[in-house]
Order: sequence, then structure tokens, then C-alpha cells
Amino acid sequence: MDNEDAPVDTDDTQAPNELAAIEFESPGRFAVHNPEPVTPDAAQWEPAPFILGQHERLERFSQPQEARAHVLALIQQAQRSLCLYSDDLEPWLYHHSSVQQACTRFLLSSPRARLRILLRDPIRAVKDGHRLLTLSRRLSSNLHIRKLNPDYPSDELAYLIADDRGLLLRPELDQQAGYALYADPARVRQRQAQFDQAWDTSITDPDLRSFLL
Repeated sequence: MDNEDAPVDTDDTQAPNELAAIEFESPGRFAVHNPEPVTPDAAQWEPAPFILGQHERLERFSQPQEARAHVLALIQQAQRSLCLYSDDLEPWLYHHSSVQQACTRFLLSSPRARLRILLRDPIRAVKDGHRLLTLSRRLSSNLHIRKLNPDYPSDELAYLIADDRGLLLRPELDQQAGYALYADPARVRQRQAQFDQAWDTSITDPDLRSFLL
């Protein structure tokens, strides 16, 4: 299917300052009904074997374990900045000790390391409890969580930005498929600008604030 967030081959007629769109072919629609309930983390996740800033090929994924491997690889290799744009802090993808440990190491690696999280709806994460919310209480100076402003338009997708090179994007919220980029500074700059704009208009949700206090 055609999707503006999905990669396509560049066209010689395309404006020089525009990035090529990414064509994303969905494996098909399906409802996500509690995808793999979160358990006490019987096994640690393994990161994808790609190097941030060096691996230039786009990596598509359609299975949750593939998405998890890319997320872990990006977080483990980030050195300065992580930006997470999420619907509800997807528990199947981020509520795991492997992610929590990787984020902890990242945030403690440097006083300048920063993780920013933008949520469309924090109610589920607050109600059920989420490892990254708990971590934000411990490392509040480096980890910031805010809610998307409902009065401003927002993208119906989810993504993770790692430094100025890495990007994991899921174009459709009701699917676990997407793609990961490890060395695409142009596309990351474009997505980072959109994240920063959304961050500047974001708000602090009362439920989220009470949880973090």
C-alpha cells in the first residue's frame, strides 16, 4: 500500500530538497488483542545485529520479536538522545526489563543523555504500571514524559529516534509491522523536526503528573 511514511526508490524528477517517500507494504490488517501478555520477563531480549551509523540498508519487520530486537539495538547504541513517539507506551514493545536496563544505562552514561517520551494516551501506562514510567521517577532529570496536545494535529503512527542516525517507525498503530533505519540522517532530521514541534506544544497530563510525583 502507499504510505507517506514508507521508503520508495528516488525519482530523478523529485525536488532536490525533498526526501524520497518510503513505501511500506503491510502484511495485512489484523487486530491486536493483548499481544503476548507481559510476564515477569522469563528471558532477556537480544538486540538486532546492526550498527547505528553504519548499517545503511532499510530493515523491515512484521513480527513483534523483530521489532523488539531493533528497539533494543537502537537504545543500546544511542549516545546522546532518544525520542519516543507512542500511542500508549506499547507494553508489548517497551514494558520489559531489557528495555528498562538499556534505557537506564543510556541515561546514566552521560549527564547530557536525554530520553523524551510523547504519549497520545498515558492512561493505560499509568493504570497498569509501566517500567519506563517507574524509571522516570528515578531519573527525572534525564527522562521526560509528556502528553500530545489534543488541540494540535498529530501523526497516527509510532516511532523511536536514536541520536541523529537511527529510526524505528510503525506506520499503523493497529499493526506491529514497520521498518528500522540505522544510518539515515536526512530522514531522521525530518522526523526529529516533527517530534520537536509536537514536544513544544505538548502538555503535562494530571494523571501522569500524579504518578510521577
